[in-house]
Amino acid sequence: FFYDSYTRTRSYFDNSEMAATGLPTGEEAKILEKFRGRVPEEVFTREYRPPSFAVEAGGDANKKFRENMLAAKNLLEEAGWKVKENKLVNGKGETFAFEILMDNPAFERISLPFTKNLEKLGIEAKVRTIDPSQYENRMENFDFDMTVEVFGQSQSPGNEQRDFWGSKAAEIKGSRNVIGIRDPVVDELVELIISAKDREGLVAASKALDRVLQWGHYVIPHWHISVWRLAYWNKFGIPKTIPAYDLPLDAWWSRDAAK
Repeated sequence: FFYDSYTRTRSYFDNSEMAATGLPTGEEAKILEKFRGRVPEEVFTREYRPPSFAVEAGGDANKKFRENMLAAKNLLEEAGWKVKENKLVNGKGETFAFEILMDNPAFERISLPFTKNLEKLGIEAKVRTIDPSQYENRMENFDFDMTVEVFGQSQSPGNEQRDFWGSKAAEIKGSRNVIGIRDPVVDELVELIISAKDREGLVAASKALDRVLQWGHYVIPHWHISVWRLAYWNKFGIPKTIPAYDLPLDAWWSRDAAK
């Protein structure tokens, strides 16, 4: 869609030191060990990578796509869903159908091809784009099946994580826990982040939370960009050292005025 202009998102803390990559080690591993048996075993044994049909140069993307579709079909069958008359149904005869709710038509170019692929599996997914006021009302009341959401993070995660993922927030209308996560392990990890005594502990607890959220399969990760794209007139001077996650325009100066 974007001609490789963006990076596929893999973490809830992507582009930061809090992102969980590889396998857990050090302090993060010690934290997670306390929850063994209460989290998916993959947390300890596999690096999370969202499904994709992207391939290396010269690879067969169509083949990779077919493999992913077959894997999805097998998982659905294991869960009791089978295709009858081109519709995916369960043992009760219920059809697998859901709505993708949005307030921005720009995301239709992403969602509509997605629904076409789901149709091949017998899943009926419909995209519905509504006005912002209706969208806000439905989101505040958790009245949706699937949507597009952004979870912005800071360089120092804290209390806001309760609102993002906490069990109590899942019961509060208008909270940021739109996923509806109610997981005691997640609650405990959030509290470890908030009570961290130093940066090392904060980063380790954040990585542990990230890894548990990844393997919860709550979202289909989209994309992000790790740089600022900016075209500017070369008459301006720019500091050599700037913040990693900010664009301090008020620190620029006119080269002509500085002469």
